[in-house]
Amino acid sequence: MRVDHYLAPGPLAGVGDEVRQAVRLGFDGVMAAETGHDPFLALTAAATAAPGMELGTAVAVAFARSPMTVAHAAWDLAALTGGRFLLGLGTQIRAHVVGRFAMPWSAPVPRMREYIAALRAIWAAWQGHAPLRFRGDHYRFTLMTPFFDPGPIERPDIPILLAAVGPGMCRLVGETAEGIHVHPFHTRRYVEEVVGPAIAEGAARTGRDPAAVTRVATLFVVTGHDDDEMERSATGVRRRIAFYGSTPAYREVLNLHGWEVGDELTARSKRGEWEEMAELIDDGMLETVAVVAPPEELASAIRERCDGIVDRLGLAFGSGDELSQDELASLVEALTP
Repeated sequence: MRVDHYLAPGPLAGVGDEVRQAVRLGFDGVMAAETGHDPFLALTAAATAAPGMELGTAVAVAFARSPMTVAHAAWDLAALTGGRFLLGLGTQIRAHVVGRFAMPWSAPVPRMREYIAALRAIWAAWQGHAPLRFRGDHYRFTLMTPFFDPGPIERPDIPILLAAVGPGMCRLVGETAEGIHVHPFHTRRYVEEVVGPAIAEGAARTGRDPAAVTRVATLFVVTGHDDDEMERSATGVRRRIAFYGSTPAYREVLNLHGWEVGDELTARSKRGEWEEMAELIDDGMLETVAVVAPPEELASAIRERCDGIVDRLGLAFGSGDELSQDELASLVEALTP
């Protein structure tokens, strides 16, 4: 299992120091989410600070951008990192695509299938394999003059990893993507009973080996050196679980486990009761979604939760200050081969 550092949502000026610290702590890669900053810009800063590090978007919102825009950013980062760039893409939900990005929304699975095909057609044209002649239902790319062509790169096969929760998008991962970003709001049972079988079903459609799909996940972690620290960490994770549980798009995880809190979480979120929502996440739910263990037991607890279902792992702590730098380095070392 490889362990990745996920960039904090701070100013881009601090990315260099943060990435160099990640290198010192032994992380295998650095991931950037699309929150307060453009993830491609953050990773450009990371690439210059740690040239040998694997870098990835986790994830960039595909439908907020033209495939051509994403193709350029990914191509440049692949060249800048010497082929150590992983393109993580997600659809986001309709409300954000329409309301936050002012972009059109349509059925996400067929549109994402076409999006990936368009990216690969653009990259093939730049690598000199074929003229750009892509025509689909959502995207058409038929013009690429030499002035706008960045030209071939040494390692043009950029891995595409899709964020997926529901069976439809997971099947698409199996059909065509190199990897999946399993949503942080997941359980081992959900991965084993929903995500894994759907990937296998999609892979069978195109004759692919489902074992070749890299599984990337972020895991909620509750830990601390005493009861107060454990409770503070747990409170932070309960809030994150409540936030995700309030989103109807992630309701399948709740349904699988019979957790009947989704409607109430959604209602409270609409009333802005973000703090109160965490009260609905009981200990059983917390311990099923997150790993809850003292520092000395974390490595074994994480392995028990993730072995066999996760290839690359990110750790999401409740308060962010649970472990010292030395403890974090030891944990990363214990988790990596």
